Amino acid sequence: MPVSSATSSLPLRMLHDRILVSLDAESSERRSASGIVIPATAVMGKRLAWADVVAIGPNVRQVALRDRVLFDPEDRLEVEIAAKDYVLLRERDVHAVAAPETAEADTGLYL
Repeated sequence: MPVSSATSSLPLRMLHDRILVSLDAESSERRSASGIVIPATAVMGKRLAWADVVAIGPNVRQVALRDRVLFDPEDRLEVEIAAKDYVLLRERDVHAVAAPETAEADTGLYL
């Protein structure tokens, strides 16, 4: 399966059910509800991470290019390609795919 235009410079072709994702820049540190920055090194409970799909293998069924996926950061393989870090996952390691944003979701209910 061809690689997306955003990653056409990547010298690879994904195989089987593999998914290559790029981690969010904000996944390393978080903010509390009051705006306090919580560094990535802070000890927290087990927390899932979001990432953007940049390449998929030919046997991937439920995930598409440019989807946002939720996965366990402890079950991952990291790879560096063209001086950028990516995470390699199997499709079964993905817990959820983010629903696309719609204009209707922003209107709210009026009584």
